[in-house]
Amino acid sequence: MNIFVGNISDRTTEDEIWSLFDPFGVVYSINVAYDKYSGRSKGFAFVEMPDDSNAVQAIKELNNSVVAGQTIVVYEARPKPERPENDRFSRSGPRPGFRPRY
Repeated sequence: MNIFVGNISDRTTEDEIWSLFDPFGVVYSINVAYDKYSGRSKGFAFVEMPDDSNAVQAIKELNNSVVAGQTIVVYEARPKPERPENDRFSRSGPRPGFRPRY
């Protein structure tokens, strides 16, 4: 199960998140989202656990708990929605509203 962990401190590390989830069972991976320019955490992470029953227990016990002075939110991650193809950037013809200069 893929778990979303939100409202984490920008100083929270993967090791700290690992220590939160480790008592509930095996943790496959932790992915903290970092800002590519500043290198700081964006305030959320994803945790992957193979056993759904352990993951549900972790969600129940960790949701709304305080970590590093912040109340975190923990829930099952929703799948990323499909992004429709944007015709505005296609090269198949003139764009809507395009008028030649001459």
